[in-house]
Amino acid sequence: MLISSLANPKVKTAVKLRQRSHRDELGLMLVEGYREIKRALEHAYRPTQLFYCEALFLKGTNEPALVEQARAAGAEILACSAPVFLKMAYRERPEGLLAVGPQPHRSLDDLVLPPHSLLLVGEGIEKPGNLGTMLRAADAAGAAAVIVCDRCTDPFNPNVVRASTGTLFSMPVVETDGETLRAWLRARGFAILAATPHAERLHTEVDLTGNVALVVGAEQYGLTPAWLEAADLRVRIPMMGLADSLNVSAATTILLFEALRQRLAAGLVAAPPPEPPA
Repeated sequence: MLISSLANPKVKTAVKLRQRSHRDELGLMLVEGYREIKRALEHAYRPTQLFYCEALFLKGTNEPALVEQARAAGAEILACSAPVFLKMAYRERPEGLLAVGPQPHRSLDDLVLPPHSLLLVGEGIEKPGNLGTMLRAADAAGAAAVIVCDRCTDPFNPNVVRASTGTLFSMPVVETDGETLRAWLRARGFAILAATPHAERLHTEVDLTGNVALVVGAEQYGLTPAWLEAADLRVRIPMMGLADSLNVSAATTILLFEALRQRLAAGLVAAPPPEPPA
């Protein structure tokens, strides 16, 4: 049965999930797009609903299989008209696939960390696009987890999901407060690295091969004094031009990949083979 009414209760609920207050009240989130939903399903995420609109499918060959995969995972499958789907979609160019599902909350005690763990800690990150990009970079650099500390941005914001390209579902994400996290890191022997433009040492001049927590703060204010005082290592990224700082997601990516470079050089991890040409 095709949903064609904008007044449909399930459609209205999905639209409300754009707002953080409704997401938090219901414990739900939106996942839009083929790649994002595919990665979610591949990592055992179980959406409760999947809205789809065949008229908006980009290719028309892969999407039906994904719809059936969501059905097999227990999702309620809901076909809808283009006007209805466009009402729910938050992308500028919708792909005709939108899932609703539970927020995957984790605690610090849920983390199972390997030796030489690399953690990314974001304090007070303000923009969803930045947080999503940081998740994507952490996944690419082999981080063990991302910890959102004293949050400004909701990790389950639809734009975080989009900017993460679905790595929100492969990368363990934990929310906590700074005091709790600092005690947890100390108890587990993590070196705390604080990125600040006022540090003397460059990010390439410190050892990032052990248990390390890279801590970055909001662009406007940087890290709070509590994190700067707790830091075992303070580093800066050299700025050779007029700009005196980088976007927080860009700075985070540089720090993460310096840690990965050191770990590759030390033989702690192995680089995967190149992808075959398309």
